[in-house]
Order: sequence, then structure tokens, then C-alpha cells
Amino acid sequence: MKIFLDTANLSAIKMYNDMGLVDGITTNPSLMAKEGGDPKKVMEEIVRIVKGDVSLEVLSVDTDGMLEEGRRLRKYGNNVVVKCPLTPEGLKACKILTSENIPVNVTLCFSVNQAILAAKAGAKYVSPFIGRLDDNGQDGMNLIREMREVFDNYNFGTQILVASVRHPMHVVESAKIGADVVTLPPDVLGKMLKHPLTDVGLKNFLADWEKLKKENPNTKI
Repeated sequence: MKIFLDTANLSAIKMYNDMGLVDGITTNPSLMAKEGGDPKKVMEEIVRIVKGDVSLEVLSVDTDGMLEEGRRLRKYGNNVVVKCPLTPEGLKACKILTSENIPVNVTLCFSVNQAILAAKAGAKYVSPFIGRLDDNGQDGMNLIREMREVFDNYNFGTQILVASVRHPMHVVESAKIGADVVTLPPDVLGKMLKHPLTDVGLKNFLADWEKLKKENPNTKI
């Protein structure tokens, strides 16, 4: 399963990319606004840092506008994936952009029916928002299970990109189900790295080593 970072924060992207943990990036207008600065420069830098797919989102709601923006976004780099909303206009744009060899991530998916249509339109990725479903009293992970079953039934090439991830267990469940990608905020990835027993174990190892050094001053690794 690939891990994408859902952020436009360059510091977080650089840090986790240097660890070898980042397979790609997803962004959206809200994330760009949160970071401030010149969005063009931010997008250029993200595409430069990350070698995997970088999803950049259109702002238009009509097909012609999405096509214009999508073609322009693609010029940032060959690893750019254009994000289009799961609307009739967005699916039309997806079909056309895909025919031009511009990959598309169809976003704001909330049902299996929508996911099927995104796959039929040729999307490289479809992004179901599980956290928002949970917030509305639905089971977001069940959507991923149903999508996996349907996509496997018909060998759809579209990848399931789990979005709106709120905590590490969303990642675990997505991996168990067989999602292709999860995209998560930096703080969730940070939580995945940590466990209290790791900290305790390291502390004990270092304490034991210091004790050994006192008994044997010339000891080295």
C-alpha cells in the first residue's frame, strides 16, 4: 500500500520524504490556503521534492474550466495528477484529460456508485472520504470494503485512494482491506511512527550501555 501525504506544508513533506515514507502527495485549495504564500511556488517546490504522484486540484466547476486548469497544472511536472470533483462536469473532464494522457484523481467520493462511475471515466485514482462519512454517522471503512470488492470483480485499473484519514487505525484497516493508497495528514503519519514501548526500550538500551561503559571505559561499538 502506498502512503501519500495530504498537505502543502513543505517542511513536513521534506522531513517525511527524507525518511523514504512518502510515495506521493495530495493537496487541495484548503490545504494551500492554510499554508499561505504563493501557491504557484509551493506547487513547484512540492513537485520538485517528491518523485511520486502529486495531486493538484482544479477550482473550476465546469468542464471547460477544469480542462484549462488541468492542462496548466500538468505543466508543473510529469508526476502531476489533476484532481477533479466527482460531478458530471468533473467526470467529463476526467474522460477528456485521461484521453490526453493526463492522469486524474477524482475526489469527493462518498459511495460505491460514484466510485464505479469514476473508474468508468478512466480515473487513475478515486478518493473516498472516509472520515467525513464517519462524521455523518456512516461507516467509512465499509465503503472501502465494498469498493475493493467491486473493483476486483471487474479488474478496474482505477486505484482506491483512501482520503480524509483521521487516525492510524484508518490506515491499518485500509491496508487489511487492500486499498491501493492512503493519504494522511502529517500528524497521523507522526502517530504511526510512535509507540510507548519503543521509547521505553530505547531508554533501557541506552541506560544499560552507559552502565557497561562505566564498568569497561574502553568499550566501543
